[in-house]
Amino acid sequence: MAFYSVPHITVQELATRLQSDSPLQLIDVREPQEVAIAALDSCVHLPLSKFGSWAPTLPQTLDPQVETIVFCHHGIRSAQMCQWLMGDQGFADVKNVTGGIDAYAINVDATMTRY
Repeated sequence: MAFYSVPHITVQELATRLQSDSPLQLIDVREPQEVAIAALDSCVHLPLSKFGSWAPTLPQTLDPQVETIVFCHHGIRSAQMCQWLMGDQGFADVKNVTGGIDAYAINVDATMTRY
C-alpha cells in the first residue's frame, strides 16, 4: 500500500467550512459510544472498528469528487481513514482534522463535552 501525504484542516477552518454552502462530506470514524458524548451535525458515522461492514457500500454512500473531511478524537484514526480514501478509494480532496473533536471542543465549541 502506498502512503500519501494527508492534508490537514484546523478546527477553526472546519468551523468556517461548516458555515459555507459548498459541498462537503464530513466523516466521523469514532465509536458509537464516543459519538454519544460529543458530535458534529451532518456527519457520516463510519466507526473504523466496523470497517468490514461499511467499506463495501462506501461507493454508494460517498462521492469521491466532493471535499471530504475526516475526524476522530485526536486525529490518529482519521489519518488512517484519509490514507485509505486517498489510495484505495481514489478520493480527490481529503483532509484530516488536526486535533480531532477534542480540539474542536477546546477551540471552537466550549459547550461540547470533552472526554
